[in-house]
Amino acid sequence: MSHYEPPSTVERMGNAVIRRLAEAGISIAGTRALTVRGRKSGKDRSVVVNLLTVDGADYLVAPRGNTEWVRNVRAAGQVQLGPRWHRRTARAVELPDDAKPELLRRYLQKWHWQVKGYVAGLTPDSTDDELRSAAPSFPVFSLR
Repeated sequence: MSHYEPPSTVERMGNAVIRRLAEAGISIAGTRALTVRGRKSGKDRSVVVNLLTVDGADYLVAPRGNTEWVRNVRAAGQVQLGPRWHRRTARAVELPDDAKPELLRRYLQKWHWQVKGYVAGLTPDSTDDELRSAAPSFPVFSLR
């Protein structure tokens, strides 16, 4: 799981603006503010994520791969989602690779326009074999 696509300076600046909006309760195309305890510092770290909901269950997908927030979620085992004044805590359980292909497809159906530059050429029309092959590079967490 060493795949990681770091954001450009422009993307980091855009993400900071969108994160602040999400923290204020304003969602753009399904964005949510994610807060997780830092594995090294112990301080809360916030990022903006796209929350995928399938059949009433919530999932976090990391299209950039093994990011800092992914490593923090693995260490903490739980996250907080939502605006500053109404965060909900959820346990985050990382899914095995064989459970990811359909969730990756659903994620791409919703946000391919946003993540197409760093998902290794995957599209909503990628085959099951292509999604299975790519699954180890894209962490997915179930929120409970």
